[in-house]
Amino acid sequence: MNDYYDIIIVGAGPAGSMAAQYAAREGASVALFERDRRVGSPVRCAEGVSHKSLETLVEIKSSWIAQEITGAVFHSPHGKTVKINTDQIGYVLHREIFDHDLAQMAVAQGAHLYTRANVTGLIKENGKIKGITLDHRGETFDIKCKIIIAADGVESRVGRWAGIKTRTAMKDIETCAQITASPIDVAPTDIHFYFSRDLAPGGYIWIFPKGNRVANVGLGISGEYTEKSPMEYLDQFLTKFPNVSALTTTIGSVPCSLPLEKVVADGFMIVGDAAHHANPMTGGGIINGMIGGKIAGEIAGKSIKENDRSERRLSEYSKTFNKIEGNKLKKFYRIKKVIYKFSDQELNQIADRVLEMPPEKQTLINIFRIALVKKPTLVLDVIKLFTT
Repeated sequence: MNDYYDIIIVGAGPAGSMAAQYAAREGASVALFERDRRVGSPVRCAEGVSHKSLETLVEIKSSWIAQEITGAVFHSPHGKTVKINTDQIGYVLHREIFDHDLAQMAVAQGAHLYTRANVTGLIKENGKIKGITLDHRGETFDIKCKIIIAADGVESRVGRWAGIKTRTAMKDIETCAQITASPIDVAPTDIHFYFSRDLAPGGYIWIFPKGNRVANVGLGISGEYTEKSPMEYLDQFLTKFPNVSALTTTIGSVPCSLPLEKVVADGFMIVGDAAHHANPMTGGGIINGMIGGKIAGEIAGKSIKENDRSERRLSEYSKTFNKIEGNKLKKFYRIKKVIYKFSDQELNQIADRVLEMPPEKQTLINIFRIALVKKPTLVLDVIKLFTT
């Protein structure tokens, strides 16, 4: 391990690996540090992405795909189902394989990857960030650099050490629990969503099939609406599937908040969940993390060649991300704040109205239209979201 790299990236999830790959492409010397023993493990994710979004970022490999998804089913509190008509294709990924390959792509471009590498602090000189302190396999290292990219997940420790407020208000934290369930008998090409204040207050339950009667079954709930744990709610839901076993169990949280206003400083950038770039309505963060990582890595690499690590230079990252995704996330946040306040009675009424329509009219946009009648304050944000 060297005692200097141009760019240090903390966290080898999709955002960090993309940042490492694109920074290395620009010719910078890059170190990518992952705290866990293995990139991509443990999986704390429902693993869903859209084909359209993913193909704009990488050449898709068949080994990443656990199951192709062509439909979505929404379950109302009173047990009725709405099958959404869509021509979009999605995937449920093998995240361990996917994350591993993204990190390998970074290594192929020249980045140095270290696992079991726990960043424990920042080195500062005259108030300026100059590097990190690191525990790696029982040894302690001081490593200098010109730029640090924090991709260390929810409420980034590295971001806080850099003086950036990364904490999320409790009302905007979705606490999540998920099992990989088997055997579970659902149509393998459909993902399922359950909405109910009783089942998942301030959130929803998902079933994402992975083929061979295996599926990710999980939920996210808001601390604004309940004091019970997500695992208690998940156990309650799983009584619907009495013969299911849990192949894996994970618990975590997602920042379903507005994106951080400040994501750069002199010699410092934040990407992915650490930057609150998950979709605040769905909690999905893979694609946004990859987009932000790619932008940050490219700009960091170019700034090294220009010998300019200033906040002003690096702020091109936040400006570019906001144009592509950040402004949409702000609109999704406003929509979320209204939708998650729907009562079960209102959700049932929306489902009943949709089911009165011919099957070809049962689309996501028509669900929104009916919801607008219930909550007219949604109108402006939905119009903006679907027209910009």
